[in-house]
Parts: sequence; C-alpha cells; structure tokens
Amino acid sequence: MSAKATPEDPGDGHDEEAGEPPALTAGEAAATAIEHLVQLTSKEPQGATSVEPADHGWTVEVEVLEDRRIPSSADMLALYEVEIDLDGNLLAYRRTKRYGRGSSDIGERDRR
Repeated sequence: MSAKATPEDPGDGHDEEAGEPPALTAGEAAATAIEHLVQLTSKEPQGATSVEPADHGWTVEVEVLEDRRIPSSADMLALYEVEIDLDGNLLAYRRTKRYGRGSSDIGERDRR
C-alpha cells in the first residue's frame, strides 16, 4: 500500500470512516515478523511467543534457535522483539533474552 498523504488522508493506508480493517491481523503480523527476522539473522524460528498491537503497528516476540547442541536439550534459544508497521514493514528488532532450552521463565518480559 503506497498512498500519498493528504490533509484528508494521513497516508497510513487505512480508511477508518469506510470501516476498512487494519492491514494486518495479529497472525499475519507474527508471520511477517518471523519472515523479517529470518532474513536478518538466518536463525531458525521456533515461533511467536507474543503479539501485541502498538501505536505504530505490531510488536512481536519471536523465539529462535540460537545455537544447536547435542543433546538438543542443551540448545541455546533466544527471544527477539520485532516491531513492524501496519503494512508489515520492519521498524526495529532486538534480542531481548538468551537462555537454555527448558528454562522455566520463557516469555517473561521485563515490564517497565
């Protein structure tokens, strides 16, 4: 979606008066965030652990396999926070945590 912004249309691609739904659902946002993360890191995603709407679009937390070990119970995993806009464009990403497979506090984020 590429539209020019005008005073009548802010250019976000969404017409709230016409009842147009957001460009991405939560599931689509998670899949898009995972695709971006794989392209940037070449890490193997394990899945999305959270998807939250944000002012700018979506914030998605993705668990990835950081370091494969033998046995697999010794694998190192990581959580990445990926921010995308309402059209699925990557805004930012960061690794927020690294841990061994089987850690009991997976998905707990630092709530400031």
